[in-house]
Amino acid sequence: MNDLLLAQCDPKAPLMDADTRARVLAALPGWQPDADNKVIGRRFGFENFYQTMAFVDAVAEIAHAQDHHPDMLVSYDACTISYTTHSRGGLTLNDAICAAQVSALPEATAT
Repeated sequence: MNDLLLAQCDPKAPLMDADTRARVLAALPGWQPDADNKVIGRRFGFENFYQTMAFVDAVAEIAHAQDHHPDMLVSYDACTISYTTHSRGGLTLNDAICAAQVSALPEATAT
């Protein structure tokens, strides 16, 4: 996972094959693929809206720095983050890079 934490997204990243996807997801605790293996997602829980929004702001910084943006479902005490590479129609290493960086945030206290 350390490699993912230091990596930069590549706009030309190809789709991950099944073996790579399984290996990468094993390094991302809490992140789950959808039934089609085209999206990964994780729910992060918080004590209040202020903490939730601090997390959302931190995720926005990663998205801006990586130029790779998640879908987010935000509520009072939780935020669900989903990654897919729309331009490729599925999962690329870019999704794993951003997922790893989001998981490493000090604000990321998943429930």
